[in-house]
Amino acid sequence: MKKSSLYTAFFASIIFLFTPEILSAQTPSVTVNADPRIDQLLGVKKKLEKENKLGDGFTIQLYYGSLNQANEVLKDYSYSYGTWPASIEYETPNYKVWVGNFGTRLEADRALVEIKSKFTSAFILKPNK
Repeated sequence: MKKSSLYTAFFASIIFLFTPEILSAQTPSVTVNADPRIDQLLGVKKKLEKENKLGDGFTIQLYYGSLNQANEVLKDYSYSYGTWPASIEYETPNYKVWVGNFGTRLEADRALVEIKSKFTSAFILKPNK
């Protein structure tokens, strides 16, 4: 190999070594065109799951009967525990106090053990939604 071609190769490699942007690939960029209503829908879904209106999980029923007594039971539960969300549901002709939205029966059983100490008639159910 000639001496001049060695110098050329040496200088070319030095130039490429000190200028990496010449050898770099394109910078990746992703543009997502999403409907702005998706965030609203996700918010509604989270709210419904929190209120036990969505999903096929388990809940604990503390009481069914009159609205006045249901409000008292809900207030008593909130004061005593409040760990899991509680709500009053209406199913003709009774009001029901439901607690929690548990994904598995095991989670519901663990909560029931704790709740049964105060609400002895509490039981687990799988709501039909």
